[in-house]
Amino acid sequence: MAEFRMPSLGADMQSGKLLEWLVKPGDVVKRGQVIAVVGTEKGDIEVEVFEEGVVRALLAAPGTEMPVGAPIAIIESEAEAEKVATVLASRPADVTGEATKTVAEKVTAVPASRPANGQRIRVSPLARKLAAELGIDLSQVRGTGPQGAIDKADVERAAAALKAQQEAPPPAPTQPVEAPAPPPPAKPVDKSSAEFQAGMRRAIALAMARSNREIPHYYLETRVNMAKALAWLEAENLKRPIQNRLLPAVLLIKAVAKALTQVPQLNGYWIDDALQVAEAIHIGFAIALRQGGLVTPAIHHADLKSADELMETLRDLIMRTRAGRLRSSELTDATITLTSLGDMGVEKVFGVIYPPQVALVGFGKVTEEVWVENGMIGVRPVVYATLAGDHRASDGRTGAEFLDVLNRLLQEPETLFSA
Repeated sequence: MAEFRMPSLGADMQSGKLLEWLVKPGDVVKRGQVIAVVGTEKGDIEVEVFEEGVVRALLAAPGTEMPVGAPIAIIESEAEAEKVATVLASRPADVTGEATKTVAEKVTAVPASRPANGQRIRVSPLARKLAAELGIDLSQVRGTGPQGAIDKADVERAAAALKAQQEAPPPAPTQPVEAPAPPPPAKPVDKSSAEFQAGMRRAIALAMARSNREIPHYYLETRVNMAKALAWLEAENLKRPIQNRLLPAVLLIKAVAKALTQVPQLNGYWIDDALQVAEAIHIGFAIALRQGGLVTPAIHHADLKSADELMETLRDLIMRTRAGRLRSSELTDATITLTSLGDMGVEKVFGVIYPPQVALVGFGKVTEEVWVENGMIGVRPVVYATLAGDHRASDGRTGAEFLDVLNRLLQEPETLFSA
């Protein structure tokens, strides 16, 4: 049997709150299947499992805060499950029944609560049990616990209010009296939003403090003539309906991914005082949240995707990031980070590497600048590309080679998506 542990969903994460199980004991799970939802400082994350088997036990109830690495479930491989079934089948009926009863007593199912509209209700196990006993509809209860979770006190208040409503005498008939106009309602304070922003800032601060403390950064920048790249993009978009047109970010993501195939030293992690170069290229794309903060989910295998696949992946990631519906692999798999602030008018970005990654690429906005080429002076659309590198893993020469390859790829945009 294998222990499924609370995953680390970022360099800053020390613990996570189990919000919901999406499986129950006895369920068969496949690799990549989402089995739980975990609350972190950066939002609610769908956690995937990376082994196949049968869920034998859930070791943590929804609402429980668990440290990273703590066992939260037991998953038995399908081969082990078949062996157990064979052994039980070969025993006498009374023994098999007793063994089954023992296993059932050890396995605690934690059902998820969902109202009719399909939205998830966060509720503590004790509150859920009490609500069932008192006949309280949890979808009508306002939670006051962490992240709006319903606790025992919330259920008790709802039960008291329901009882008072049932026992109250009918109102006596009275002459209508014109009441004074009520004062305008005070604007409610969105505590959950404020708490989320505070948590997000705290998580980012912890990660960046670690980065500045542990990583000896070096920075390089170069100017890239984007005339050919933008011309190619315009021609490609003329072939597509408006809803399927490509953003310039697609070109930048693909160029970074292809450049990493030629300079792989920047694609990986610094772990145990050594560079571990990653085979797959997963670009972490920085996405700003509307309520504040930043998340960098991974675009998996960016070097292998077509232009349309990259655009669809990017659109989907942005939507799910801002809706708080990312998967654990999207938060942990990035092998390098790409950030672009061109839409905010920023010309140059000097980022901070997200540990344990060893590099970060930044792009500013495209501006028209004087450009000298073949002895001729002209005006070209230019973008500044920057690189933040970890001096433990690479040096300036490696970084310069990467930027040179990146520049050359953007001068031949038609080759970026060729086989």
